[in-house]
Amino acid sequence: MTTNFRTGNAMIRDHLAAHPRALRAVLLTARALRRTPDALSVKEVGQRLRGRAQRGLESNQGLLARSLAGEPKGAPRLPPETTRWQYTHGVPDPTMVSPDGQNLDNFYLARPGADEVQLDLFGDYKSNVAQYPSFQEYFRTHKPPLLAVWGKNDPFFVPPGAEAFKRDNPRAVVRFFDTGHFALETHAREIAASIRDFLS
Repeated sequence: MTTNFRTGNAMIRDHLAAHPRALRAVLLTARALRRTPDALSVKEVGQRLRGRAQRGLESNQGLLARSLAGEPKGAPRLPPETTRWQYTHGVPDPTMVSPDGQNLDNFYLARPGADEVQLDLFGDYKSNVAQYPSFQEYFRTHKPPLLAVWGKNDPFFVPPGAEAFKRDNPRAVVRFFDTGHFALETHAREIAASIRDFLS
């Protein structure tokens, strides 16, 4: 059973709590379930992204690297450079990142209104945070085999968020790779090997 942490969380958690043997293992990549002191709050992230997008200001990390001044009406407020930054930030050799994923993301983000939807999604991440305690309780109670594979340079889900799984589930295995948020873009083989080893 697989799920995106943006959808189906409560249903999956409740099903697994009722049927703990239905789960062979939990495999996670860049999905924190605990706030860490050095991470921005959900409100801060949402405010920053929305504020930068609305003003069209450059951020010091290049999140919104292009001003809206002079842009034609309807131009995306999340320009392609923003997506590229998400894919390449923290990657020692950005040429290792295929343009396919970011180009597909940018294709969908270029649709009218898609940037608003994305910014609303960022702003609504608090609904995920509200579910953190119930997942932490599930891990403490049932201690399922858990593998977290993580980019050690991920700017969104920082390494302490991965290490925190061990607090709730001492059996958790956490593996870091020298990459950014989209670890599979640069370390698919290594992550696949980690999963095979973990499940064997």
